[in-house]
Amino acid sequence: MRQLKKLLIVCLCMGLSSLTYGQVRNVNGRVTDADTGNPIENVQVIVDDSDIFTKTNTSGQFSIAVPENSSLALRFYHPDFEEVVKALGGRSEIQVALFSNIRYNQYGARVERNRLFPEERNGILVLESQDRGYRIWLDARANVDGAAFFGDTYNDIGNGTSIRRARFAIKSQFNKNWYGEFDIDVANSELELKDAYVEYNNLKGLSFKVGNYKEVFSAERATTSRYTQFIERPNVANALAPSRTIGAGVQYNKNWFLGYGGVHFQNVDDLEERLFSKDANKDFGIDEGYSLTGKIVAMPWYKDLTRGLHIALAGSYRTPKTSAEVIGSTRFDTRSLSSINRKKYMDTDDITSVDHTVLGNVELGGYYKNLRFHSEFMMADVHRLDEMPTERFNGFFVQGAVLLFGGNYVYNTGEGEYTQSVRGKKWGDIDLAFRYDYLNLNSRGEGNIMGGAGEGYTFGINYYANYNVKISLNYAYLNHDRYATGKNKLFVGYNEAGELTINGMSVVDPEGTAGEDFHMIAVRFEVAF
Repeated sequence: MRQLKKLLIVCLCMGLSSLTYGQVRNVNGRVTDADTGNPIENVQVIVDDSDIFTKTNTSGQFSIAVPENSSLALRFYHPDFEEVVKALGGRSEIQVALFSNIRYNQYGARVERNRLFPEERNGILVLESQDRGYRIWLDARANVDGAAFFGDTYNDIGNGTSIRRARFAIKSQFNKNWYGEFDIDVANSELELKDAYVEYNNLKGLSFKVGNYKEVFSAERATTSRYTQFIERPNVANALAPSRTIGAGVQYNKNWFLGYGGVHFQNVDDLEERLFSKDANKDFGIDEGYSLTGKIVAMPWYKDLTRGLHIALAGSYRTPKTSAEVIGSTRFDTRSLSSINRKKYMDTDDITSVDHTVLGNVELGGYYKNLRFHSEFMMADVHRLDEMPTERFNGFFVQGAVLLFGGNYVYNTGEGEYTQSVRGKKWGDIDLAFRYDYLNLNSRGEGNIMGGAGEGYTFGINYYANYNVKISLNYAYLNHDRYATGKNKLFVGYNEAGELTINGMSVVDPEGTAGEDFHMIAVRFEVAF
């Protein structure tokens, strides 16, 4: 008897469940435009999490049977409107207003839309589409510098501080092939254009770039200031290596090989140089000049992330640019490892009657985990008109560094240069670095330009607090020769009368003692985000 009762109860429950499952609710409603109030036709009305749907008529009305065992929610979809989900509750009628997803730009043209998702990546805010086809990010950087100089000098040197860089850049990957960048510097209230270019990459190692960007000649010169080992680049890189110019180039990278070739024109990041070029065009109708620059890089062990070797050879053929103050001239100069000491001890001044200049560079570098070294030898031969002698200049630097607390250096095989290091501890990491650099702007051979020579010994300590903050401390000893007079403006020793002189030829001080020598301590606080 008890078993019969249990069987009846089970059958009753099953019957009630079947009855409930079979019950439906007819829901009626109307869909309108939230902005205009007009009815919307052909809106798909879907029972959420089911295959049951209907569409609105020309009056925006609909009727749909909703199973009581369903989610009791309706989804409203139209390609020109924002999708909406509405919970029914106990309602059998519902009024829905949809917002248009059509947008127009400031010129009245309808635009396509793509939702972007924000994300922080190594301290950089990135906005990226879900399919990763579009990405845009900001790149800001500030360098706060200070330097003090000491030693028995012929010329007073002022200690000081400066905002070395205050950079702001917008960078974007438009799809898998196209990339663009715009970068300016507003340090010390001076506006300068930096990078401004567009690049196409075929994703098979070949890329094309057009705009204002750094010529691919020197790895040290091309490395972003965010990742340079010392506060300032070596004198030879500042004096002889080309930097940003307007140009177009092609680059190929595959496995251990990286090659670049491009044609470049004038420098436009300095207002004065740009005015020189515009005046030369307006007043004399002179072509602005061009440069042909190429580089090849070999990268053995390119697959090994813990070690690598960098071997490179670069060259550049350069005609005089109208961005020079004197038409048909070229000039090599540098400030000695400091942007605060404004004196240019080594300076050729304007070399006139130039036909063309040939630059060369040989690089050798490598890294192993937390150790790295890099060296470059550069030369510049200035070929002049009217059977004037060729002026020949050169220089080199060697530098090395070690990360102390478990971090390691990272090399970018796609660019042939070092990138952001990996810190070894949660609190950051510290590296120690040493560099020797030498620059000779005294013309060799038959040349007659004596722009001065000098060497620098630099010790550096860098503290990498996180992805965004870096603190650097540098000590440097600078030793210039008797010809480093800063275009005959600086004292370099004593003449026979015992008077200070700016003429290196008349200095009677013993060899190795003439010329300006001094010590420097510099500090930098860098924030990048």
